[in-house]
Amino acid sequence: MDLDDGVRRRRGRELEDAILTAAWDQLLQGGYGNFTIDAVADRADTSRSVVYRRWPDRIALVEAAVTFGLQQDRPSAPDTGSLRGDMIEMLRRVVAARREIAPLVSVFIGAYFSDSGHSFADLRRRAFGEGVSATMTEIFERAAARGELDPARLTPRVQTVATDLLRHDMLMTLRPSRDEDLAAIVDEIFLPLVSPL
Repeated sequence: MDLDDGVRRRRGRELEDAILTAAWDQLLQGGYGNFTIDAVADRADTSRSVVYRRWPDRIALVEAAVTFGLQQDRPSAPDTGSLRGDMIEMLRRVVAARREIAPLVSVFIGAYFSDSGHSFADLRRRAFGEGVSATMTEIFERAAARGELDPARLTPRVQTVATDLLRHDMLMTLRPSRDEDLAAIVDEIFLPLVSPL
């Protein structure tokens, strides 16, 4: 009998969210090495068979958990009145939302890649799709309307350069980026790339 046959049986999205929350928590608190179907099932207060009905193996559950976790608490687009202010505040929000997972990711990448043949970039694409986020698109569109950036200079690589550099900084230092680091990314790299000539 499944543990979910208790007083109130969870079903559908409620059950799946409970399992994914437990899986994400297991990754954050136990690390990739301690990530097992049994550990997730125990944490979710369900059975292994319930988990296996949704995800065929550990790798599939890890990928679903990371996708789920990365989609939680996604920062909204700030509106400070300037592109510089919006970009710095957006990067601050990303740091606040992702500070707990930077150490996990650095350890996770090697073991996960070895086990699955995938990379963290594959997981990121799974979670967010290709290209720039709707949040960043909103920031760019407002800035273009104010005349602060040249849309022709906003290539796909330029659109993601600030967040790519932030991600690199956090992975390399294993600490939240400082405000001066964020300002340097925006002032020294991003703004010169997009400002009207």
